[in-house]
Amino acid sequence: MLQNFNSIFDLMKAFPDEQACIDHLKSIRWRNGAFCPHCEGERIYTFADNQTFKCADCRARFSIKVGTIFADTKLPLQKWFMAIWLITNHPKGIASTTLAKDLDITQKSAWFVLHRLRHAARTKSFNAHLRLRGKVEIDETYVGGKSINRHGRRSGTGGGSADKTPVVGAVERKGQVIAKVLGAASQFELQNFVRDVVSPKAELLVTDAHLAYRTLGSFPQHEIINHSHGEYRRGDAHTNSIESVWALLKRQIVGVHHWVSPKHLNKYVQEMSWRLNRRGLTVANRVNDLLACAEGEKLSYKALIA
Repeated sequence: MLQNFNSIFDLMKAFPDEQACIDHLKSIRWRNGAFCPHCEGERIYTFADNQTFKCADCRARFSIKVGTIFADTKLPLQKWFMAIWLITNHPKGIASTTLAKDLDITQKSAWFVLHRLRHAARTKSFNAHLRLRGKVEIDETYVGGKSINRHGRRSGTGGGSADKTPVVGAVERKGQVIAKVLGAASQFELQNFVRDVVSPKAELLVTDAHLAYRTLGSFPQHEIINHSHGEYRRGDAHTNSIESVWALLKRQIVGVHHWVSPKHLNKYVQEMSWRLNRRGLTVANRVNDLLACAEGEKLSYKALIA
């Protein structure tokens, strides 16, 4: 039976020891029956410690953490569960320096923990039948500090998108958010993004007047809002929802993390999208949903810093 918890205090009461965490992870991972992470065999024996298992088919011994992002971790699951609660229930996430203090671990370990959780929460391939079909807004933004504020770079004016990383996003009103980092905010990449995530049968498609969006011929329901002409709403056509997403992303980066490298930016964008897409869930269900995403190949520290 899954535990219910609405606060950190509830979380600590629900999982007072490692065995409680293991039992909870088992109830999520093996909700459709026990299986071996090595051969997927279903004849599983449990050892007396209730933490170690053996497959009757391949004879391998394993713990419930094998085959998940928790594989080979030296941290107790209690600390992982607390990290999951913090990253899923704070609207702008949590900084590795803060997590390090909260969990009494090093900042390096906290940074790695958060990146493993972002790896679990990453957006999977977006299937064509799951394209956004309601009232959809598309926009792009640029992430990166102003040149005039960077150490040793006082010659810049701080304006424009030079040296910044483009991020494109789509939001279905009262629905899903999809966002990702682009190599360049070119017409080719922006139009491909629109066609990948928006159904041609969408009720409404709204963009700003960026040149890349003006030739979306396959979307007759496309409305353009020209901000440069002082236009911000025309009937039901506006981009306020996606602009709110960008405001949250930038508050997350500037207010919590202070700086994010272009290399890892997409992971932070995906983390934000994951939380927004589960904004209607209860506190406990957001935690359980991320635990359900823990299945799969773990992210190694070597791969993370490569």
